Order: sequence, then C-alpha cells, then structure tokens
Amino acid sequence: MALLETAVVASDFLKAEAGNFRSRSIVTIASGAGKLKPGQVLGKLTASGKFTPNAATGSDGSQTAVAILLFPVDATSADAQAVVVDTDAVVSHAGLIHGPTVNDATKRAAANTQLAAVGIKVRQGA
Repeated sequence: MALLETAVVASDFLKAEAGNFRSRSIVTIASGAGKLKPGQVLGKLTASGKFTPNAATGSDGSQTAVAILLFPVDATSADAQAVVVDTDAVVSHAGLIHGPTVNDATKRAAANTQLAAVGIKVRQGA
C-alpha cells in the first residue's frame, strides 16, 4: 500500500493566535528565496524590508527570526506577497522549518528566543 502524504498546512504548527487575524501581516518575500512551505521561519532584510528564510549568521537582517510563513509561496524568480504570523501567537516547534544554516539545537533555540521577542511563543510538543 502506498504511503499517503499530505501537504504542510498552518495548523501543523500554529496552535493559537490573536483574534481577528491580528497576529498576521502581509509581507513581501524576496526574490530568490525559492519555494517556501508553511512554517518557514523568516528574517527581515534590513536594506529592502523584504523577508527571507532565517539564517544562523549574517548582517543583512536574515539572522534575526521575526515571522513565520502561513501559506506556501514561490519566490524563486520574483518577489512574492505572503501572509505571515508576526506577533501574539503560540506555535509548535515540530512544525517549524528553519533556513539551511539553522541546523542544530543551539541555533534553533536562538531563533526561538528571537521569535519570543516579537511575541511568538514556541512550544515543545504538538
């Protein structure tokens, strides 16, 4: 029997948010970010104000986690509009997707602390 795979959806990680969609914002994902899935942790580029997957190091703004993507977006070859959670929310760590350089527990913990600074609480477990 074939394995059934379902697409990643916001409910995989978003456990609570403020009423009337106050936790959400519409942002621009920078061209070249690629095809991103819900749960992607994002940093905000200082020079352009656009968002991109978070990075462990750098000085362009991507090194600071400030939002989480809610719906899939393709920013492979052009900027793309996207909906993100950027405040007053509770999320599950298991559903978050970090940039490729955020590749160990220490770096993920640092990203969780950065998200907490903007009002997003990352909880262990489901």
